[in-house]
Amino acid sequence: MEWFVNLFSNTTSVAHIALIYAIVIAIGVYLGKIKIFGISLGVTFVLFAGILVGHIYKLYCPESEFAAPGATLTFIQDFGLILFVFMIGLQVGPGFFESFGKAGIKLNGLAASAILLNIIVMFACYFIFFYQKHDVNDLPMMVGTLYGAVTNTPGLGAANEALNSVFGQMNLPVPQIASAYACAYPLGVLGIIGATILVRYMCRVKLEKEEAALEEQAGAKATQKPHHMHLEVSNKYLEGKTVLQVHNFLNRDFVVSRILHDGHVSIPNRDTVFHVGDQMYIVCAEADYEAIVAFIGPVIEVDWEQQDQPLVSKRVLVTNPKINGKSFGQMHFSSVYGVNVTRVTRHGMDIFASPNLPLQVGDRIMVVGPQDDVDRVANMMGNSIKRLDAPNIATIFVGIIIGIIFGSLPFIPGMPLMKLGIAGGPLIIAILIGRYGYKMKLVTYTTTSANMMLREIGLVLFLASVGIKAGANFFDTVMTGDGVLYVLTGFLITIIPILIIGPIARRMKFNYFTIAGMLAGTYTDPPALAYANSICSKEAPAVGYSTVYPLAMFLRILTAQLIVLFCCGQLF
Repeated sequence: MEWFVNLFSNTTSVAHIALIYAIVIAIGVYLGKIKIFGISLGVTFVLFAGILVGHIYKLYCPESEFAAPGATLTFIQDFGLILFVFMIGLQVGPGFFESFGKAGIKLNGLAASAILLNIIVMFACYFIFFYQKHDVNDLPMMVGTLYGAVTNTPGLGAANEALNSVFGQMNLPVPQIASAYACAYPLGVLGIIGATILVRYMCRVKLEKEEAALEEQAGAKATQKPHHMHLEVSNKYLEGKTVLQVHNFLNRDFVVSRILHDGHVSIPNRDTVFHVGDQMYIVCAEADYEAIVAFIGPVIEVDWEQQDQPLVSKRVLVTNPKINGKSFGQMHFSSVYGVNVTRVTRHGMDIFASPNLPLQVGDRIMVVGPQDDVDRVANMMGNSIKRLDAPNIATIFVGIIIGIIFGSLPFIPGMPLMKLGIAGGPLIIAILIGRYGYKMKLVTYTTTSANMMLREIGLVLFLASVGIKAGANFFDTVMTGDGVLYVLTGFLITIIPILIIGPIARRMKFNYFTIAGMLAGTYTDPPALAYANSICSKEAPAVGYSTVYPLAMFLRILTAQLIVLFCCGQLF
């Protein structure tokens, strides 16, 4: 049995290190699924499992600093963090800049204000409870408390990485801020949900009325849905006019996907001429339906069996890397290939196929035309689901290379500490690649499951490493140190901004369910979103969450670095 004992006691062996990580991650993931009052901590429980294992090894193997070599733990921790934030950036990148619509600007402004308030409350608690002690570790520990209170693990990683730079330059031991994070996290999860409920009563919200208001909004938005119809040209003014001329005169968006003239069905283009008596199939917005019918002619039932060859509609998957980044105007679908493309589905959303819209790998386009021509376009686009199953792993590591270099650049020449680091740099580059990578011929498409898998692997490796390192001193911090203060100040950091921003959002006429989703997205907290979804039958909470999530995640990570570099770095 000596081999078995060595497996757990020889902390420098590869087998031991792999075994410890596997135990911590497996226990953490399984325990994280347990719900208490309908709330679970999820994968974050890996941190607590790591703390427990780190504490056990400190008790029974005091000759070892940690349960694994410190350098190995640091490498796995930092690599996991890089992988995690990069995959988050790729995920939010395509919608990051589009989230700043009319209502999106207001919601993102509220989210940014809440993040600023979190930081202000954190500093207020620091000056009230800790400043008089003049301990250089207190402000970093409050940063850990801040990110536990807002349940934001990437921010913890960014702050931890920045602290390694600051304290490493001074040859001082790095504060184990994960201890403060762990103290504040559980009550942070409960506090976000509890404060959201309190906002409801402060603003005297009736859930039934909020549901009814969403019903009315849904009815108003119905006019923006696509409308399909067959029309017959009866307006004599249109005789001899082209599709482009009619489109410009009406100033309405519509697509004529096929037209019947003199018994011949064809795919029209912008130069196709209208004649009285022509029959056509048109796609337009419901809001434009009546105007188009009034101008062109009546809605009819059609029988197009006379067509020379059958026309088909087919969804085609873009998987050919050579197509990546080319616009519809460059492809000349109607004039060269004899087909029309009516819409694009990207990330689950339908997009109008405008001439300036660039195609990206992973898009699904609706192609209408003769069978042979549609098949030819499908072959050109790739249309191979197997190609999408193969990960574009080169893009990921090219992005990580650029992100690390970018994160290593100092903000101010001559001040090497002022940099984004291995968290902020890869995150920004991933967002830019996710949005504009096609311009550099980078295929950024990653299946949702592949993105989630890589993201979760990076996260659990980071959490396990942080937990194992923090476990050595965690219980001393909680029992004999400032653990109770971290819990109290964390709770204040959690609820005060919500109780301020929630009523302000309400006064701005936002629906309560949208506010609940916005607050959950601001705190990047899935349990809070799950609560909001449980009390609402509509998509409003998810819309509010997804609108602010990209900017909130970016600001959480960036401000973590800035607080440490500009504030903790000034303590020396």
